[in-house]
Amino acid sequence: MHNDLRRFFEQSNQLHNESVLSGIQRDFSNVIIGHVTGDIEDGLERNMIRNCEMRDTCKSIFTGFLDKNTSLIKQSNADESIISKNQSELQNMRNNAPKKQCERCFSEVSNLFGKQLNLMRSLRIYDTNEEKKNDISAIPEELIVNDILEPLSNMQRLQILKAVSVGTKTFSDFSALTGLRGGNLLFHLQKLLDSGMILQRHERGDYMITDKGYKTLKGISDIHLTLKS
Repeated sequence: MHNDLRRFFEQSNQLHNESVLSGIQRDFSNVIIGHVTGDIEDGLERNMIRNCEMRDTCKSIFTGFLDKNTSLIKQSNADESIISKNQSELQNMRNNAPKKQCERCFSEVSNLFGKQLNLMRSLRIYDTNEEKKNDISAIPEELIVNDILEPLSNMQRLQILKAVSVGTKTFSDFSALTGLRGGNLLFHLQKLLDSGMILQRHERGDYMITDKGYKTLKGISDIHLTLKS
């Protein structure tokens, strides 16, 4: 009987501990989801183009899409096929965007979506086979240097990319920011245009950041914060 009682108490304690742990995980997930939801609202409100008749409609669609992905945080293991499906859905929406200026809004959505995936990775509820196979030796040196490092190896070009990350800018804006004029400024703008980090709406039009440019800038910021810590 003594052994039976001991087993009974051990099982009771285990069930109690599992119940407490489950409750803590649930509360923790709710806190994180609340933070992510607030981040979505704040990011879209601040960074989507304001003077657009489709703004409210697109914001509602983007919020629904990101909220759907946020719900995966509640799971102990985020299914890679679902995330891949969400990625394809976002890309399809982007490909069918009616205007060039839509790129800025999609850049923000892509940024928020990427932050969600990074959060899921940090919580260890999402990783991919591709990430497991990631190998430093596989880095394509020439491509990285020519396509990313060289275009941003100049302070004025980095200033320009930072400037367009918060909104469209004109040639005059860049001139005032960098102190460069005429052909000198055009040289640096062309470097960023050729690398695909910025684009110009039309000839003599405003300049805006691309998804590649925003991700590159975000990566630089992450590296900077990592090295500071």
